[in-house]
Amino acid sequence: MVMEEEIVIVGAGIAGLATAVALRRVGIKALVLERSDCLRASGAALTLGPNAWLALDALGVAHKLTPRYPVRQKSRMMNVATGEVQEVSLLINNKGGPITVHRKALLVSLAEELPSESIRFSSKPISIEAQAQEGPYTIGLEDGTVITTKVLIGCDGLNSFVAQKLGLAEPIYSGRMAVLGLAMFPEGHEVREDVLQLLDVGKRGGVVPLNDKEIYWFITFNAPKGEAIPKDPQEIQKQVIEKYAKDFPPAYTEVVRHCDLSTLTMTPLRLRLPWDVIFGNISKGNMTVAGDAMHPMTPDLAQGGCSALEDAIVLGRHVGKSFIHNGKLVPAAVARAIEGYMKERRWRAALLITASFISGRAQAGGEGGWFMKMFRDSIFYRFLFRKFMGIADYDCGKLPLMDDQNKTH
Repeated sequence: MVMEEEIVIVGAGIAGLATAVALRRVGIKALVLERSDCLRASGAALTLGPNAWLALDALGVAHKLTPRYPVRQKSRMMNVATGEVQEVSLLINNKGGPITVHRKALLVSLAEELPSESIRFSSKPISIEAQAQEGPYTIGLEDGTVITTKVLIGCDGLNSFVAQKLGLAEPIYSGRMAVLGLAMFPEGHEVREDVLQLLDVGKRGGVVPLNDKEIYWFITFNAPKGEAIPKDPQEIQKQVIEKYAKDFPPAYTEVVRHCDLSTLTMTPLRLRLPWDVIFGNISKGNMTVAGDAMHPMTPDLAQGGCSALEDAIVLGRHVGKSFIHNGKLVPAAVARAIEGYMKERRWRAALLITASFISGRAQAGGEGGWFMKMFRDSIFYRFLFRKFMGIADYDCGKLPLMDDQNKTH
């Protein structure tokens, strides 16, 4: 089977779906390839800052989510060893605070903006060949299907096949791992904090109530490279309770005990070195990457999903302007548009990676002994944390307007 497409997006995660929606809003139809047989919901929930909501507003989907979830105004930081509690404002330059949403709800909200035939599930690329410097590209799928496309956008995550084809350096291990999940309380729970974080030596846990019956929880901890990850979710849950969070308050471990094991994930935290993003090949001709395929980062500033949404708007704007100006996708013009996207995103992505890594190391407060704990508790949270959070005070811009007659139906 041979198919011909204008634009192919690999990956139906946040970056892939958002990019498809952005392109559709400027009149361009894209085909999204997803290797899974349905929308992926790993991660349970994610926190979106003001920058993400501006992007979602530009995509026309923010209104679907904001009525369902509260704005987080403050976080309580508890030192597990001493019991001391600090309260930190999450409001960013008086422009509102972050909002934590179900990951599946975000994906569904984006997918609803696309025709059902725009997403092709169970479609794993196994080969990519460029027929010329600016394309077209021939994509071979695992099921034998062959697709040719003028433009190829990799939104296929941390282990991106498209990034490998571009020659981007592999992400590196940060020295930490994370476990997260969604706890279910059918009869209701009693957690009332906006956000509660628990700080220990080399560890940080947190709980965020999503509603009266669901709590998003996480824990990050230092771990040597190559540490085995149990395949059984029950074993992961047991390790969190008996090993990683054994000194945490009983209220935290009670949340972990109520975890819906289908939402439980344990993963090494990896990042792409910022200079690899600044100087590496994030595009060649009409092939590029977005989201974690370009700039994987640690989750310490909650900017992974946010930056993916920024990418979608910026890429949609540059390609959209070219399409509207020329009335179609002209390969040479699209290549220049992708070059503009690349220039706009390189330094922003590198900044987010760097700030997230530094924030994570500071909040862990472990390997540096008493000095790092003092720095975390007395300096970082009191004076620096809000400055780091201010990275979310960013507007990636709007999508170009187009005549009604050019809109895709």
